Amino acid sequence: QVQLVESGGGLVQPGGSLRLSCAASGFTFSSYWMYWVRQAPGKGFEWVSAIKTAGDSTYYADSVKGRFTVSGDNAKNTLYLQMNSLKPEDTAIYYCAAKYYQPSRDPGEYDYWGQGTQVTVSS
Repeated sequence: QVQLVESGGGLVQPGGSLRLSCAASGFTFSSYWMYWVRQAPGKGFEWVSAIKTAGDSTYYADSVKGRFTVSGDNAKNTLYLQMNSLKPEDTAIYYCAAKYYQPSRDPGEYDYWGQGTQVTVSS
């Protein structure tokens, strides 16, 4: 049974930092492209970042490049997103997701999703 369980969200002031985690089980973590996707209130899904832990390939949306860092631990089957210099516009539900074989920036193509964790950036 595939599971993706996010944690680490919360309320943070502008300029602050948070680290999100996503614990994966039920599939071969290192064989999948892993993603972070977010959904702000009243908006659609926005692709944030991608990583293939076998090879350490990483990609970022322009809106988070230089502020967010994605990483993965194959021994723990866990995906991370370190978020620094947070802005109010980063407020969203953050989801981790997985896709086998080919990478994609289209969340509609992802195979597995977590339940999401809320990140709120506000003073």
